[in-house]
Amino acid sequence: MKLTFYTLLLLCLAATACKKNKNNKSTDQLVKDTTLSYARDIYIWYKNIPASLNAQSFADPDQIMKGIRPYSTEPGFTAPVDRWSFAMLQSEWNKVSSGIEADFGMRVFFRTSTDLRVASVDKNGTAGQAAIKRGWRINAINGVAINDTSQSTFIVNTVYYSPTTRFNFTLPDNSTREITLNSQVFTNNPFLLDSVYTYGSNKIGYFVLNSFLGDTNQVRTDFNRVFNRFTAAGVTDLVIDLRYNGGGFVSLAEYMLNFIVPASGNGQTMLTYSFNDKYTRFNSTLTYNKRGNLNLNRVFFIVSKQSASASEMAINSIKPFLDVKLVGPSNTTGKPVGFYPIPVGNWYMFPVSFRTINRNNEANYFNGFAPDHIAADGLDKNWGDVDESCLSKAIRYITTGSWARVAPTDQTLVNEQLRLIPSNSKLDLPAFKGMVTRPVKMQ
Repeated sequence: MKLTFYTLLLLCLAATACKKNKNNKSTDQLVKDTTLSYARDIYIWYKNIPASLNAQSFADPDQIMKGIRPYSTEPGFTAPVDRWSFAMLQSEWNKVSSGIEADFGMRVFFRTSTDLRVASVDKNGTAGQAAIKRGWRINAINGVAINDTSQSTFIVNTVYYSPTTRFNFTLPDNSTREITLNSQVFTNNPFLLDSVYTYGSNKIGYFVLNSFLGDTNQVRTDFNRVFNRFTAAGVTDLVIDLRYNGGGFVSLAEYMLNFIVPASGNGQTMLTYSFNDKYTRFNSTLTYNKRGNLNLNRVFFIVSKQSASASEMAINSIKPFLDVKLVGPSNTTGKPVGFYPIPVGNWYMFPVSFRTINRNNEANYFNGFAPDHIAADGLDKNWGDVDESCLSKAIRYITTGSWARVAPTDQTLVNEQLRLIPSNSKLDLPAFKGMVTRPVKMQ
């Protein structure tokens, strides 16, 4: 009989951490005790959790997960590296992991401190149905003029958590439009755009992927469609836009990588999962299984501070096999670790429980990956616009062999966007950041 790795892991956890109701504790108290017990067992930095930490001093499992983060000390880093361990009600996780959302399907960021823009639109949400596009400027929300980043809390509440919101936009042609959006439940579509550009002998394939979550069968179908299109078009260079991709299922990132890896990488190590010293018997390796006929020499990734987890794992895993170029305004998030949904009562807890290591034994990129070329996030342009800052820089390198010089005006905008990272991170809070997987089957 074969048991999944995940099942075996849960059996081990149950054997070592399950609590008996010796003191007639309430269900809520038992859930909190069990949550901390599991963390003391599977957490990468379990040895650092003090014995004095009391599960009952926390409001719920999510607060316990946040409470263990300060103990994630890592050699070479002065601050705790874990910014992600969390817990969520099972009913909520089932929605998030399936790509089910209940909002307008629109994401917004500040381009400058006084310029709020539509950053992305899901075609399945009400914003997509209203034909709202990335790059539109938001002048006012519910009649309130948007002046600066001090309004971040108001923006989050009205864009992500309000049932109905009225927006006043300025479009690229300088016309204005007022649109009222109503929140609805929908399944997101992480593929925002795919296109092919021809520059002389260069055929450039480009696609924007917003996450590695959603209907996994549909996402795989879309990967097949996109890469079949690129192959039929004779694509010679590939640009993958992960600038807002916070991660998701490793299985979907793995599926994508198998299209990208050259034929010479077939059967080679993609990544290795590494657990704490209690669970080294579960360390395992995934290998490449080449899909399709693309045989690239290099790949370009457009990234930002919002690029995280499974996105970074994809970049790290392909680096030993291709010339990888990164373009964007800042380092990526820096999350080389992941977790599993561990059921506790009606919660799932997600303590950071494994690292991913590439074929070259590279793993601890907690500071993120730095771009090879700095370019502002072109929030004033729609996806696929060849004049958009990041895409245009990638195209220039592909067609000329060198990066465009960063003009002073571009550098000024990049510097301002770097200063805006804390504000835009607040606007990005509803987005999932994570690397979730159930790896190999064990005999």
